[in-house]
Amino acid sequence: MFFHPMDFLILIAFGISIWAQFRVKGTFNQFANVQASSGLTGYEAARRLLDAQGLYDVPVEPVRGHLSDHYDPIQKVVRLSEPVYYERSISALSVACHEVGHAIQDQESYAMLRLRHRMFPLVNFSSGLAPFLLIGGFLFQASGLILLGIIFFTAAVAFQLVTLPVEFNASSRARDLMISEGFIRNDEEKGVSKVLNAAALTYVAAALISLLELIKYIMIFRSQD
Repeated sequence: MFFHPMDFLILIAFGISIWAQFRVKGTFNQFANVQASSGLTGYEAARRLLDAQGLYDVPVEPVRGHLSDHYDPIQKVVRLSEPVYYERSISALSVACHEVGHAIQDQESYAMLRLRHRMFPLVNFSSGLAPFLLIGGFLFQASGLILLGIIFFTAAVAFQLVTLPVEFNASSRARDLMISEGFIRNDEEKGVSKVLNAAALTYVAAALISLLELIKYIMIFRSQD
């Protein structure tokens, strides 16, 4: 269990994940110093996009933290970190419009977003138990516990895989709307893409790690038959 050949691939995936985290921070900081030609703040861009889509009742609120931006589907609110909410940079507009992309997905009942919402309660429960079931199963050679742990862990992996199209779709919507609404010029689109793609890479890396770990557990389980 502790020295499995899959561990080499998992280690590489962890390296990619760490690199992705540095890249998203570096890319955000780089374009945080590039002012958008429209002169809009992150809040103003988010508000205008929401209103343009008829989402007048969805508020935009500032929250503390760095890159803590998110759309809350329960409260129906877009929350932007203070550097995004108040600043007028390419980074601020990119992140703000990405979160609005999620609000638009919610309005349109985007299938993958709905699926992720339905999966969340189960995944929140199963992901907490899966490690204990797997560790206990391997320590005590209890195949039933291992299998249950794998099933629970599979739910968590499925959640991360479903998250990928949700995030990529929100970024695609944000990029297209920023151009159509005149928030950025064509020559600024490259910077927007770099910010959004860097953020998306962190989700890809996380999903890859989980998928490789799942394959490892399945291989160990099958080898014990």
